[in-house]
Amino acid sequence: MDESPDPLARIADALERLSPPPPDLSGLAGAGAFVWRPGAGGLVPAAVRSPPLDLILEVERQKGALLANTRRFAAGGPANNALLWGSRGAGKSALLKAVHATVAAGTPALKLIEAPREDFAAIPSLLAALERTPFRIILFVDDLSFEGGEAAMKALKPALDGGLAAQASNIVVYATSNRRHLVSRDARENDANDLHWSDTAEERLALADRFGLWLGFHPLDQDGYLRIVTSYATRFKLDIAPDVLRRRALQWSMERAARSGRTAWQFIVALAGELGASLDFGE
Repeated sequence: MDESPDPLARIADALERLSPPPPDLSGLAGAGAFVWRPGAGGLVPAAVRSPPLDLILEVERQKGALLANTRRFAAGGPANNALLWGSRGAGKSALLKAVHATVAAGTPALKLIEAPREDFAAIPSLLAALERTPFRIILFVDDLSFEGGEAAMKALKPALDGGLAAQASNIVVYATSNRRHLVSRDARENDANDLHWSDTAEERLALADRFGLWLGFHPLDQDGYLRIVTSYATRFKLDIAPDVLRRRALQWSMERAARSGRTAWQFIVALAGELGASLDFGE
């Protein structure tokens, strides 16, 4: 007697493995920020620590534009997907998190969900579930690029507008990238005979164009760097003379060959540790 399983049952089992159950969003109301980890239970609440908005300096235009876009979105109005691009350590992620925290303080329904690149393949199922919730969702993709990753590019596409299925009205995508067009330029883009690469490059640029709000972040000059250092030292009441603070901050930046908001913060962390001071933002 043949005791092999019913072929239809085997097919059903295989399809179930290929199509996992919808994400569990039952905890979405319990926190303001999450990381999407499909292999670790789905949405994992995240304790976001970033400087308050008033301490993010030298990016006033970018701050104003992102804050206005986020407030419109939180209020149920139209808003653009946003691409924050530019120098490493310039404060792109910090600004994004601080803007969310500021707006969410008055609109708890505004949620920030980070989707790590290694979990891009699961984004479509997440989006399908999120668009049925009463929450306003910022899908946060940090350090976005598509180097050799057409699969990642296709996975993110449903989160952006275009195509037959319009972008869900309760979801926007905020992404950071060190590159303006999300992909490095390649000489093959200029080779008319390499049709596959040309098409791929064009598709990547088209995806980048679906971010309606582009905010550029550029290297700081010396004065800007020192203003950030001074603002941190003042906020944390660090006991150090202004001329010594300036000299040591400049030395720190020269040793690292960088002037950025991240460099300024790293200097303040080291200095506070030396002085035995607390780095409590007092929020």
